[in-house]
Amino acid sequence: MSSSSSVRRGIMASISSALPLKNGLSLWCPQSTPVNQISRPSSIVSTNFRRRFTVSASSFANENREFVIVGGGNAAGYAARTFVEHGMADGRLCIVSKEAYAPYERPALTKGYLFPLDKKPARLPGFHTCVGSGGERQTPDWYKEKGIEMLYEDPVEGIDIEKQTVRTNSGKLLKYGSLIIATGCTASRFPDKIGGNLPGVHYIRDVADANSLISSLEKAKKVVVVGGGYIGMEVAAAAVGWKLDTTIIFPEDHLMTRLFTPSLAQKYEQLYQDYGVKFVKGASIKSLEAGSDGRVAGVKLENGSIEADTVVVGIGAKPAVSQFERVGLSSAVGGIEVDGQFRTRIPGIFAIGDVAAFPLKIYNRITRVEHVDHARRSAHHCVNSLLTAHTATYDYLPYFYSRVFEYEGSQRKVWWQFFGDNVGETVEVGNFDPKVATFWIESGKLKGVFLESGSPEEFQLLPKLARNQPSIDKAKLEKASSVEEALEIAKASLQLL
Repeated sequence: MSSSSSVRRGIMASISSALPLKNGLSLWCPQSTPVNQISRPSSIVSTNFRRRFTVSASSFANENREFVIVGGGNAAGYAARTFVEHGMADGRLCIVSKEAYAPYERPALTKGYLFPLDKKPARLPGFHTCVGSGGERQTPDWYKEKGIEMLYEDPVEGIDIEKQTVRTNSGKLLKYGSLIIATGCTASRFPDKIGGNLPGVHYIRDVADANSLISSLEKAKKVVVVGGGYIGMEVAAAAVGWKLDTTIIFPEDHLMTRLFTPSLAQKYEQLYQDYGVKFVKGASIKSLEAGSDGRVAGVKLENGSIEADTVVVGIGAKPAVSQFERVGLSSAVGGIEVDGQFRTRIPGIFAIGDVAAFPLKIYNRITRVEHVDHARRSAHHCVNSLLTAHTATYDYLPYFYSRVFEYEGSQRKVWWQFFGDNVGETVEVGNFDPKVATFWIESGKLKGVFLESGSPEEFQLLPKLARNQPSIDKAKLEKASSVEEALEIAKASLQLL
C-alpha cells in the first residue's frame, strides 16, 4: 500500500487509490464485489435471446443489420472470428469502430511497437487479431472476404433501445437485431489545467497514440513516465532501448503495488536501475510545466521538479460506457453489468471485454478485467452463447503477463505470468537469476502464483495450480532451494486432490 501522507494533497491521490491486497486483483478490477452482495436486476434475461433480421451483403445499403458490434478493438476481432466459425458473419455482421484500423492485438502498443526503429519494431499488419493467440491474421481484406461490414473512424454517438438503433458520428443509423458492446476503455488523463494535454504529453490506448509517442521519442532526451503499473514498466523498458534518460514517478512505495509484493518489486526495480532508470516514489504531481516553445518541459512535484521533454502518463483507464448508461452500469466495479453469458438487462444487448462487469465464478464476485486474455475469451463465449444453445456460465481464471526488454541487443529479457488471485500470505522462492516465483496462500490453499522466466512446461503448470487451489504445505515451500523445487512441491499437491 502507498503511504497516504505522501499522496493526500497531490493530483495522483485521486487516481492511484490502491486497494488493500486482501481484496485481490485490484490492479485490474477496480473493486470486486461478492456476487451474493450484488442486487442483480430482475430483468436480466435468463434464456438465450437474440433478435434476427434476414439480410444479405447487398442489403447493407439499408439500415438493418442482424448483428452489430460497437467498438473495433481486440474483443471485436475475436468476436468476428467466432461469428465466421459459426457461418453467421457474411452479410449479417457490422463492426462500428472509432479507429482507422481493423482490430489488432493491443498489448503490442507498449511492447514491440515501441522498440527502437533499428530493433525491428512491430507494425501493422503484423499484429492484427488473432495472431496473439496463434490464430489467423485478420487484415482489412479478411473482413471484406468474410462479408463483414467495417465502419472505420465512425464511433457510435447514441443508442435508441426501444427502436433498436445506434447512431454513428457521421449520422449513419443502424438497426440491429443483436448488439454487442465492446468499446473497451479510455486512458485516465491529467486535467488540462495542470498541463495534461501539453504537446509532448502522451497517453497510450491506440495506434495513433503510439505513433505520436514514437515521434516524440525520436527527438527526446529526457523521458518521465508517470505511473508504476503495466504501462509505466513497459514504456520505461522501451525508453531504455532508445537510450534515453528515463525516470518513473508514482505515488506508491514500490512498483506494481496491486500485484507485486515489496520483495518482488525490489527485484524488478533493481533491474530497471541497472539499466539506468531512476525512480521517484511516493510522489505527488502538482502540474506538468511547459517550456518557452509550449511543449512539456518538466514535471512539478510537491517537493521539487524533474526536467522532461517527453512525458508518458499511465495512471489507469476508464470503461468507455458513456453512451450506454441505460443498458445498466455496475456501481460496484464500473462498466456494464452482465450475466455469465454476457447478456445485459436489455434483451438482445451484450457487453464483452474491458467494459463487462461479469460474475467471476471461481471467486464468487462481480468484477471487471482489463486484459487481452479476457477480451478474447469473453468474445468467444458471448458469441457462442448468442448463436447456439450453449448456456454454460463464463468461468474465467484471471491471468496477467508482461514481456519487456525483448528488443535486439537487450542484456536481459523479462517475461512473467500470474494466474489466480493475489490474496493471503505469500512465499517467494528464487533469486531472480533469472527465475523467481511467488505463491499466494490463504487458509492453507494455493490461490495465486507468479513466475518470472519460466519454461513452457512451468508456465503451463500455473493455471492448473490456480484453478484447482490445492492444499499446500507453506513450510515446505519456504524451504525450497530453487524455483524448480518449489514448483515440484506445488505440482505434487495437485495429486492429493
